[in-house]
Amino acid sequence: MTKEQQDVMRHSASHVMAAAVKQLMAEENVKVKFAIGPTIEDGFYYDFDLGERTLSEADFPKIEKKMKEIIKQNLKFSREELPIAEALKKVADQPYKIELIEDLEKQGEKIVSFYKLGDPSTGSGQVFEDLCRGPHVASTKEIGSFKLMKVAGAYWRGSEKNKMLQRIYATAFEAEKELEEYIKRMEEAEKRDHRKIGKEMDLFSFHQEAPGFAFWHPKGMVLRENLMKPYNILHKSEGYHLISTPILLAEELWHQSGHWDHYKDNMYFTKIDEKIYAIKPMNCPGSILIYNTHPHSYREFPIKFGETGEVHRHEPSGTLHGLFRVRAFRQDDSHIFALESQVEEEIKKVIILTLDFYKIFNFSDVDIEVSTRPENSIGSDEIWEKSEAIMKKTLSDLNLKFKINEGDGAFYGPKIDFHIKDCIGRSWQCGTVQLDFSMPERFDLKYVDKDGAFKRPVMLHRTVLGSIQRFVGILIEHYAGAFPVWLAPVQAKILPVSDKFIDYAKEVQGRLVAEDIRVELDDSAESLGKKIRNGEKEKTPYLLVIGEKEVAAKQVAVRKRQEGDLGAQNLDQFVEMIKKEIKEKI
Repeated sequence: MTKEQQDVMRHSASHVMAAAVKQLMAEENVKVKFAIGPTIEDGFYYDFDLGERTLSEADFPKIEKKMKEIIKQNLKFSREELPIAEALKKVADQPYKIELIEDLEKQGEKIVSFYKLGDPSTGSGQVFEDLCRGPHVASTKEIGSFKLMKVAGAYWRGSEKNKMLQRIYATAFEAEKELEEYIKRMEEAEKRDHRKIGKEMDLFSFHQEAPGFAFWHPKGMVLRENLMKPYNILHKSEGYHLISTPILLAEELWHQSGHWDHYKDNMYFTKIDEKIYAIKPMNCPGSILIYNTHPHSYREFPIKFGETGEVHRHEPSGTLHGLFRVRAFRQDDSHIFALESQVEEEIKKVIILTLDFYKIFNFSDVDIEVSTRPENSIGSDEIWEKSEAIMKKTLSDLNLKFKINEGDGAFYGPKIDFHIKDCIGRSWQCGTVQLDFSMPERFDLKYVDKDGAFKRPVMLHRTVLGSIQRFVGILIEHYAGAFPVWLAPVQAKILPVSDKFIDYAKEVQGRLVAEDIRVELDDSAESLGKKIRNGEKEKTPYLLVIGEKEVAAKQVAVRKRQEGDLGAQNLDQFVEMIKKEIKEKI
């Protein structure tokens, strides 16, 4: 089954789920107001307004049973098209459908479609009808194995200004085995939830005083800093120059760049001296202003500016999700200004750098997409055709497989997106490189060519991590908090058996600190067993036990995460072993 076929089946299953909820609520005399029921990455959902009736997972067995009854009847899906006026009459008691139809009318639509489940002419009876563009499977017999996953609150249209609806998340697969494998992955994902692990490891926190903004604790900052060390080494070797631009920029700059038309609803604003400023949602206009501070010669190119700048976006509260969806994050933006003749080579370098960085974390299974011109784009047809051809050719020259993602490019140019897969098979879109002929024109960027004439450079926008916050969240779940030694916030923890061994424990601590090893000393009054359990819970790579024998022999008893007791070692031996792991990023 293709992805498209799977989406059609899942969307059909969402109609069946809505039909089941409708029938069950009718038995309780509860009026159901239906919202939307789209497919999502791993399944589908449907949003309901049930008044005072609250759904819970205790309702799932009844809903699933009713869904199976409907599916067993082998009911047909049939399409009906109606003029706007008739459609509004049909949904007169469904306010959310009315709003959707009125929006379609504003967009110029004169006809809308409905899908009926069940056919009275065959005696099966109609069980559900919904405003929907489709498509659907021919009949319910084509819906495979399904499962309801969770219930959650969701604001209508994602806005906290609207009513909170009840959303049932579910999934469906062609075969029962696929469903079972998916459920196992979800159970494993729950164990790896970065929000839970981040709290246990004291990495970060969130607070109601600043919803959607992460508070980084000392160990979380250590993790971030060590993540960026290999990143910075790679970028320095490729000739990137670090810059920093202000977080506030004048409103007119965002009009000039084109971001205003595409991002203004997600931007924050403030007023200074009666002038409106925007808190930047991305970093590129700042790089352009730096470029324009002095004239440039063709000899300087390519010019590579790198900025891990803090950006802010007004995300609806219902969409916030730990580090994965926040309102402020650091984006590892780099902007490359190049001669047109250099563009292909620079894109190749970006691709190679990006893939090399992912390999450090064993992200070797990377899916690549070329996203093409969206509807609300800027720039000429000729520029878009040339840009898309360059992207495809560059990947082909590197013998890299890629898929086409129609209509999902940036508004100023096509892009190559990188999707990494974590250890339980989930896909995450992180890096991107975007080819931009339009913004240099909007800002009148120039350089002096070898013939003395003014020419316009080409601009590449690119990230490797994307959001640093999100990438840290991915790493937490990828490793389940058990980071490799080089990345771990605490690399070794010293556990004296009792207070009388603390002096030697401090001596060991001082030696490790001098060797630039991140170490903690647990000098609490807890038993050794409790100290070991705490160290294991914190996922510390090495636990160093110090008792009478270790003091006498000037050694440490080494316990390694997931391997257990390695026995006693002298300090030089341990230092050599752990530094080798750190250097080789084992």
